[in-house]
This record gives sequence, structure tokens and C-alpha cells, in this order.
Amino acid sequence: MKKIIALALMTTAMSSAAFADAHAISEFRIGILGGENAQDRMNSNECLRIAVEDALGVPTRLFAPADYNGVIQGLLGGTIDLSLMGPSSYAAVYIADPEAVSPILVKINADGSTGYYSIGFARADSGVTSLEDMQDKVFGFGDPNSTSGYLIPSVEIPGLISATMESGDYFGEVRFTGGHEQTIVAVNNGDVDGGVTWTDGQGNWEDGYTFGALRKAVDAGLVDMNDLTEIWRSKLIPGEPVVLRNALPDDVRAAVTGIVDTIGETDPECAAAIAGGEVMGFDPITHDAYTSIVAARLAKSN
Repeated sequence: MKKIIALALMTTAMSSAAFADAHAISEFRIGILGGENAQDRMNSNECLRIAVEDALGVPTRLFAPADYNGVIQGLLGGTIDLSLMGPSSYAAVYIADPEAVSPILVKINADGSTGYYSIGFARADSGVTSLEDMQDKVFGFGDPNSTSGYLIPSVEIPGLISATMESGDYFGEVRFTGGHEQTIVAVNNGDVDGGVTWTDGQGNWEDGYTFGALRKAVDAGLVDMNDLTEIWRSKLIPGEPVVLRNALPDDVRAAVTGIVDTIGETDPECAAAIAGGEVMGFDPITHDAYTSIVAARLAKSN
């Protein structure tokens, strides 16, 4: 409640036009990671775009590049100002330029926790119920810059199968599908035998859990979870950070941070839309939460 009151006082104290006139920004750009089709991503984030535009008084635009790297390069190049990212994508930005962005907020799960999981899954009628059943079969990753769709499974799974993730070593073929939605559809259609995606792991399997790529796919009518089965689950991954470009004026950063920080209370439907399912909202976070992900990404590059 205190945060809501503080935000209300801030926005009341200055008109949007006066706010815009006082700062060196002519527009604000929000980048949206891949994982589902571009129009769905734009629709889910439109409520945030409107809220930011109303507060800043400058045109606010959404960008939904075809892959994760588009957002990474946009943040590094200064053409994107804000993004809700996977930890590995944030790590990629940090490794390239530690001063470019800062994580400011993290999604809060429905039970008040943070974090999520990478899970492996297959069709329920395929006979695949574990990683052992995936030997010599086709395994699908999502995007090379995805935490749950590549980094974490590529680190954890080799230790379980005593083999690499290279095609022909244990799995018959390992391929990138392009994103989480594409992996889910590929498994569901039988184009790959198993794949990985992300979820909070809470709630009911048949709902696609409470948030994540499976939940989005269920809500979009792309899959029936009764046709799929879980075959592997990672250790808990640090929650997805909202990152903000450091070069922005301090009061622009404060205003945008305030909007996202309170959106779970001021507009729960918007919070759920941008988060990908049922969440309580967002809480402050710092870089320290992601040092293990940075280390894992650096290790993969060596």
C-alpha cells in the first residue's frame, strides 16, 4: 500500500508533459524476449507500454525481435531500455558490458517465492518417461540464449547421462527449435521426441502449472497437457529479472521501476500478462542473485 501511495504522489506531482520536457529522452523502448509468436508477445505487454507512456509522457514502443539476441543487442546498443529477461540473457549482456544494464526487479511466484525450473517433456504416448528413454532420439533445445531452454539443461543433463549434448553422443540428434513455443509445438506434433522449456512447477500439470511457457501454450489452446509428460526437472533457477538501461536519467529509471514494482497491486491482470501466468508481482533484486548464471555462461564459452 505504501508503494502505491508513493507512486500516486509521484505521478500526481508532475504532469506527463512536464516530466517529458524535463528529460533527455524522446521515447522509451521495451524489449520482449522470444518464446512465443511476436503478436502474442506484443499483446501481452501492451498494458505495460500504456502505463509507462502515460507516466513518462513520451512515445513508448514495444520491440519483439525474432530471437533472444535481438533484445540482448538492443540493450547493449541503447535501442532498448527495459526488458523482462531470462537470467542467461541478462548474463550475456553483463558479460559483454557490465555497465550497460542493472537488474531491478524479479517476478514473485504465487506462493511468494522466486525462481523457476527447466523441465524436460515428451508426448505421453511416445513411451518416453525419462532421460534414459531419450537415448538415440531427437532432443529439442529452444534458443541458445535461453536459461531454461538451453544453458541449464546443457549444464545439468550431461552429468545425468554421462555424455555430452552433442548430436550422436547420447541423443540421436540435438537441435534448436527457435524458442519455447516452438519446442512445445515440436514435441506435441512429434517433430522432436523430447525437449525443454520453463515453468514455476507450481499448481497443476494439466493447467501447464501456474506460469511459464507451458501455461502460455495451454491458455493459447496450443496443447492439451494430458498429451504430454514430464521427464526431467532442473534445480531451482534464479527468477527472471526486469533489467533497465543504466544510461537513462535517474528519475526516468525511478518512475519506470515504480510502475513495474507496484503493477502486481495496481493491475494484477497486467502483471500476469507480462509475467506469463499467475504471479504476485515483482520485488527488488540485484546482480548478486545472478552471479552463478554468469559463471555458468562463462564456463560454457570456454
